[in-house]
Amino acid sequence: MTQINDGQEVKDPSDALPSSSASAPSIVFRMLELLDVEPGMRILEIGTGTGFNAALLSHRLGDANVTTIEIDPVLAELARSNLKATGYAPTVVRGDGGLGWGVQAPYDRVVATCSVRRVPYAWIRQSRPGGVILTPWCDDWSHGGLLRLTVGDDGTASGRYSPDSAFMLMRTQRLDLRLFRDVALDEHVPTESTTALDPWAVADSAFETQFALGHRLGDLWYAWHHGPEVEGVVTRLWVATTDGGSWAAVDWDGRENTERYTVWQHGRRRLWEEVEAAHRWWLDNGRPGPDRFGLTVTPEGHTAWLDDPANGWPLR
Repeated sequence: MTQINDGQEVKDPSDALPSSSASAPSIVFRMLELLDVEPGMRILEIGTGTGFNAALLSHRLGDANVTTIEIDPVLAELARSNLKATGYAPTVVRGDGGLGWGVQAPYDRVVATCSVRRVPYAWIRQSRPGGVILTPWCDDWSHGGLLRLTVGDDGTASGRYSPDSAFMLMRTQRLDLRLFRDVALDEHVPTESTTALDPWAVADSAFETQFALGHRLGDLWYAWHHGPEVEGVVTRLWVATTDGGSWAAVDWDGRENTERYTVWQHGRRRLWEEVEAAHRWWLDNGRPGPDRFGLTVTPEGHTAWLDDPANGWPLR
């Protein structure tokens, strides 16, 4: 960790949240291999951090071919100092990496050292046809996976994922996901039903499951509530839309092999039914992992796909 809480002072240590870090060399080198840079290429890096990755790129490509953007002014200045001390002088920009940096465009490569929920179209617009965009991926359900896109002549970009990565989310794509889990259910007048799907099979489950569900469910997220036993319920899984307009809760009583679980749902959408359908889809398609998924990005939006772009669906 190189920074917590965006550099703000934290009085209570329990409130400390990491906001910047130095990535493990293993993932740094793996990403550089996937980036496949060659002499003479121009590259845009999103998220300068300590400047370590920018120094490696500058060593390979030369200072003049490397532009790196850092949104945090303190970190940007620290990176400039670190780079200067090691003899490198790429262009270090203090700004929003989601907007790219058109001054030095077009780029042959764009690489992000933070994860994104959606690929900013500015990165595609500022890339050459045939250029590569490499970014860690994070959605509202799960995080992980490296997305490698190739930019087409038509202003779109398409590519596949590889596992696994864990990066902090781009600051301008953060969401304040809050669900008031202590509100009495009857205040929302939910509908009650039952399900045979164990909530642990879809939440905090295997990475392959989480990744697939994230791409099928799009704008859904979940949170566990663990509390004292009340009427036999010790754990509750909450699922909600990112706008909070619809939610579902599944009660888990701590017993394995329970045949049915109680489900509460509220709002326009039946979220647990969406989760059940996504889980069935994952099973019916052979439990695919990240390497079978891909993404196509156009000015109009994102389309996720399995195995082939023809097998796609809009990503909410």
